[in-house]
Amino acid sequence: MSTASHFEPSLTEAKKAARKAARKVGLRKLSPRLKWILIAAGGLILVVIAWHVIAGLLAGHKKPPPPPPVSIATVNKVDVTILDHTIATVVSPATVQVDAQVTGILKTAYFQEGQLVHKGDPLFLIDPAPYQNAFVQAQSTLAKDQATAQSDINDEKRYIALYALNATSQQMRDQAVAAAKSAVAQADADQAAANIAAENLTYTKIVSPIDGKTGPIVIQPGNLITVAGATPLVTITQVQPIKVSFFLPQNLLTQIQNQMTAGKLLAIVPMPGAPSGNETAPVDFISNTVSATTGTIELRATFANDDMRLVPGQSVNLAITINQIAGATVVPRDAVNVGPNGSYIYTVDKAMVVHQINVQLLNDDGANDAVKGNIKAGDVVITQGQLAVVAGSKVSIQNGKGGGKPS
Repeated sequence: MSTASHFEPSLTEAKKAARKAARKVGLRKLSPRLKWILIAAGGLILVVIAWHVIAGLLAGHKKPPPPPPVSIATVNKVDVTILDHTIATVVSPATVQVDAQVTGILKTAYFQEGQLVHKGDPLFLIDPAPYQNAFVQAQSTLAKDQATAQSDINDEKRYIALYALNATSQQMRDQAVAAAKSAVAQADADQAAANIAAENLTYTKIVSPIDGKTGPIVIQPGNLITVAGATPLVTITQVQPIKVSFFLPQNLLTQIQNQMTAGKLLAIVPMPGAPSGNETAPVDFISNTVSATTGTIELRATFANDDMRLVPGQSVNLAITINQIAGATVVPRDAVNVGPNGSYIYTVDKAMVVHQINVQLLNDDGANDAVKGNIKAGDVVITQGQLAVVAGSKVSIQNGKGGGKPS
């Protein structure tokens, strides 16, 4: 018994030593590459565990995001003119086709094509020689027959006096009276012929009937022209002043008439390069009928056209002042947003908190909008950065357009 118990601990230690030796032998059998892989995997596991531990510790100390930056503007209260936009056509108040009133050879053109001319300015000269000769002949005939008429009138007086003295017969007196009247009539006819000859002579010099701009010379000097030919010599178009014609729907007729009565019906034509950027003129014509086909009515406005930017036949954009809003609430156009329930704007209070305000759009001029809603002059509205804004949250002012930080 004592011998067995003595050897029992020695056997246990021997087993442990054998297992340890076996593990060492197994590790030695692993290749160096596999050893490095196992070491790297162990290191990666340690890094992942450390990351999760650190992230968990930092999660409780994360800072909230800063308020989104926005641009702002101040609400104003101004008088607003409501404009209606349409396409207009430039029309000339007068267009004249210049024709010859006498037949002859066209000698001279006194102007250049496209030149501005005034009423009475010479345009063409038709060979005056034949008409000058005809006038001289008519004058000579007139002078001869006037002398004959005067002689017959004197004879008439003598025979009347002789008949009163019973020194001649009634027949002779009557013949003298008839001869005098015939001579006077012939002289009157000659006078008319002389007048016609003089008028025809003046027609050889063709002058401008209106102020306007000349077109191309259709018949050049050297050609034989006839009276009332099929082709005019030139066409003159009045361009100063000039009219602009446009049509508006008949449902605006009441507003149009009210504006016309008040003297506030104005036509505005954008004109790039003009001193003010546009040309403005009062409407001076409203048609007397509404078109049954289109349901529109024609209006016209007369423009001075000093720089001749408006050309007959040209199509132009036109705005017409059809109404006014006194003391309208005005915000920049960029401040107005459109949602499922209509238009709205974001306002910013003194605490930099955002509020959503529903508004009704009254007028949009492309830059500013007149609106109706629970806002007033001096309120601050957001013009840029609305996509990052939520009603009830705070914002930071990046830059102001028309206003600074809410006060």
